[in-house]
Amino acid sequence: MSSSRITAVRVLRLRVKDKHAAWLCGLAREVNTVFSYCNELSMKVFERERRFLSGFDFWPFLKGVTRGDCALHLPVQAVQEIAEEYARRRRQHRKVRLAWRKSGGARRSLGWIPFKVRTIRYRAGQVYFAGHWLSLWDSFGLSGYLNVCVPRTGGDKNKPAIPSILDRTVPSLGIDLGLTHFAGFSDRGLPPIDAKGFYRNLEPALARAQRARNRTRTRAIHAKVANRRKDFLHKLSTRLANSYGAVFVGNVNPIALAKTRQAKSVLDAGWSAFRTMLSYKCAHAGVWFEEVDEAFSTQTCSVCNSRTGPHGREGLGIRGWQCGVCGAIHDRDVNAAQNILAAGHRRLAEEILISRG
Repeated sequence: MSSSRITAVRVLRLRVKDKHAAWLCGLAREVNTVFSYCNELSMKVFERERRFLSGFDFWPFLKGVTRGDCALHLPVQAVQEIAEEYARRRRQHRKVRLAWRKSGGARRSLGWIPFKVRTIRYRAGQVYFAGHWLSLWDSFGLSGYLNVCVPRTGGDKNKPAIPSILDRTVPSLGIDLGLTHFAGFSDRGLPPIDAKGFYRNLEPALARAQRARNRTRTRAIHAKVANRRKDFLHKLSTRLANSYGAVFVGNVNPIALAKTRQAKSVLDAGWSAFRTMLSYKCAHAGVWFEEVDEAFSTQTCSVCNSRTGPHGREGLGIRGWQCGVCGAIHDRDVNAAQNILAAGHRRLAEEILISRG
């Protein structure tokens, strides 16, 4: 009898401690040197012989770069990987010459040091690489492991049965994303969440730093905005994925709205990041997740399905309205979320019909 539990491999990113930053930056500059050498060599061979070098063809020209008095500190395998990566990128972009990797200036590239698994060792919270032991911030407590197989409860087999969602035995949630309120929910026990305005709250401080040409302060403010937004979205998405058996969210198009006068507020909200977080967290928790068409969700009465709500640009400022057919009183965001929930239920019902037919 086979087990219904699913085993998956999760990739955990552990940060190297800051005391190794100077040494790693030195290795990154050596990576740029090798990459630029491959770039220049490829151009010269193409000019003379009208052919391109593969990753293997670079190796005779790179032998000995890790030996001698002027040797690089990179492992031999890292040098090979740089040449192979250059050949792959050149084929991908179909260019004779790629952009040079710069080691200085504002547009420097110091974030890539390739390695292969056989060139590193892990022990007691440290990684041995290129003759140095690098200390890690092991926040997961995975001493002695690099890849950890964990039981995963996700997958369609472990999701709640669709009939239990349709008959409301398992709670489900519809979410309407907006600008005045970041999210309105179909569950009346969850009040709408106001837009946080992470960027707008720090915009005056950012403007002062930019006028003073203080680049360090400007980068710090941008990082603070991004970290605040990410923290808020992670906490909210985790709470929702752990509380409901099905989550449905409207398919609002932030790319199109970012081309309007509301661009700053749209980009500050982080709708796409929120939906991405909900998607993979619901998949991991065994929760149904769907993006549904939210067209006319604010205009349609969630009680009688009559399209009697506020229309056009003049109706965008109306937050509450009464249906002219059934007399139901609606909050704009809650009504839209309930319509999104109903659309999600219809999507699940269609899946039942497809599976039976």
